[in-house]
Amino acid sequence: MSDSKKKLLVVDDEESIHLLYKEEFEDEGYEVYSAMSGDEALKLFDTIKPDLVVLDINMPGMDGIEVLRQMKQKSPGTPVIISSAYPEYKQDLASWASDDYIVKSFDLTDLKESVKRHLKK
Repeated sequence: MSDSKKKLLVVDDEESIHLLYKEEFEDEGYEVYSAMSGDEALKLFDTIKPDLVVLDINMPGMDGIEVLRQMKQKSPGTPVIISSAYPEYKQDLASWASDDYIVKSFDLTDLKESVKRHLKK
């Protein structure tokens, strides 16, 4: 195990998404951390200092847009990819602050490409 693995933080309130993303991204060689809520995500963000965040918008409590704002205030250089089941949020003015917007799908090709692209920068 090399300690140069890139750390991903997956923030989503659906357990199935965590399991899918964890399995898929660990297979790609990433270290994957999960948070089920905005509050949990912000605590983990400070603790693990992820290289990239995959963030859902629609969550109970603090929504993804608020989480995004706080993460970007703390660490403007950390890429945040919004992954939402709702394509209409892409037009939301607040989502402009994210580095990418991927509509959720069980085909993770677009998401994986985006993660690779943002981690190479």
